[in-house]
Amino acid sequence: MHEYDDFEEEQPKSKTRVKKEMHQLQDLGKQLTELGAAQLAEVPLDQDLREAINTLHRIKSNEARRRQLQYIGKLMRSADSEAIETVLARFRERDQQHIRFDKMAEDWRKRLLDGDKATQSEFFDRYPQADHQQLRQLIRDSNREIQTGKPPANQRKLFRFLRDLFMQES
Repeated sequence: MHEYDDFEEEQPKSKTRVKKEMHQLQDLGKQLTELGAAQLAEVPLDQDLREAINTLHRIKSNEARRRQLQYIGKLMRSADSEAIETVLARFRERDQQHIRFDKMAEDWRKRLLDGDKATQSEFFDRYPQADHQQLRQLIRDSNREIQTGKPPANQRKLFRFLRDLFMQES
């Protein structure tokens, strides 16, 4: 450590810095209010903060919501913000993975529906554990839907099949 670091630690926080930290905690609290019930259950929160977040979901008035968000920000001061940040980062990473898998599934679905047997062979070479029979059936049914102009039920099934396969791979 440098002498400057010791000097900085001895100094009280400036009003600006304290205010900035409070806004960051309020923003973190706002992120918590945007989570679904299942995700919120995974976050390490004390009971008061959990109840404040649940109360916010029941409030309709904008002004009352604003005050409740400020209260949540106040409760965040005593919360373990690092543990909360870690869980939120994990959620963001999981969301990015889902987006990536969705994109891969969409790309492969287009290629398989537009392609020929060589495209299917390439797919099976890359993903040998895929159920060949089920995939071929989904492709056939999807192409039939496209030709007859029916709703894309089998195309959706093909997409889910591919996405689930990619998720199992990771």
